Amino acid sequence: MTGFVSDNHAPAHPRVLEALAAANDGSAPAYGADRWTERAEEVFRAHFGPDACAFPVFNGTAANVAAIAALAGHHDAVICTDVAHLHVDECGAPEQLAGVKLLTVATEHGKLTVDDLARWEDWRGDEHRAQPRIVSLTQATELGTVYTVEETRALAVAARELGMLVHVDGARLANAAASLGEPLGALTSDAGVDVISFGGTKNGLVYGEAVVFCRGELGEEFAFTRKRLGQLASKMRFISAQLVALLEGDLWLENARHANEMAQRLAARLDVEIVHPVESNAVFARAEGLADHAWEPGICRFMCSWDTRPEDVEAFAVRVRATPRR
Repeated sequence: MTGFVSDNHAPAHPRVLEALAAANDGSAPAYGADRWTERAEEVFRAHFGPDACAFPVFNGTAANVAAIAALAGHHDAVICTDVAHLHVDECGAPEQLAGVKLLTVATEHGKLTVDDLARWEDWRGDEHRAQPRIVSLTQATELGTVYTVEETRALAVAARELGMLVHVDGARLANAAASLGEPLGALTSDAGVDVISFGGTKNGLVYGEAVVFCRGELGEEFAFTRKRLGQLASKMRFISAQLVALLEGDLWLENARHANEMAQRLAARLDVEIVHPVESNAVFARAEGLADHAWEPGICRFMCSWDTRPEDVEAFAVRVRATPRR
């Protein structure tokens, strides 16, 4: 049975593996001077606009940290939620490698609001305080919720009025786009986002993400940042080929839409309280006795993936319903 602990547990999609095998045929120039990386740049521009520039990296932590390091000085701060991956699951990498302070906001369902952005404005210009420079949104959020296009645009407008830039941790951006029925660009570049950590691993890749600058001038020196942080792949074609396979057609959407649908199906089959709106591929439920799924005391997180089958959902729902409760 397919597991529900994490969408990282899912295998790579067969079409991604086919693309990897094709890229492995013969020699190719190193460090991104290959035709797969050139094609990946074209595909990213098709999704995020003609001014976008994309840089493949190995993993999500690096994508987040490098994106922020490119935009923030060492006296700057990043506003994010208290459940943000940046804050909870990066082992201090933003602070150590990007040299920024994280300013966290407690939320009900994992989403920042416009009012959250101004709470540190009294610090502005005070040399004793880190200066708010970046607003980081997670799309879809760590709690499985989704920012609408209107919500993202309002946050971007508010951030710009306060002199800040907007970063999107898009580890599950595809799931958010599938949930809203919107193109990837509508949720990001068209809504005023400045830089994206685009996720591929959770949506069918073996490994690989990309840092995408929606305005090319913001990424003019990013090649040096990527190299300095150890994320310049010598055989970059193997990351780029996967990204092309995912984004050139509708594979990104097919995978994300299926995962979302399986999450909806699972939520409907569970005879337990669902504690956050199910808007992507995550289900948060009040359940006990499932330690491998524990998110916080009494709350479990169940993740669906591109390869989750309806029969897996049915079998797992039976297991959850049969788990003894206090």
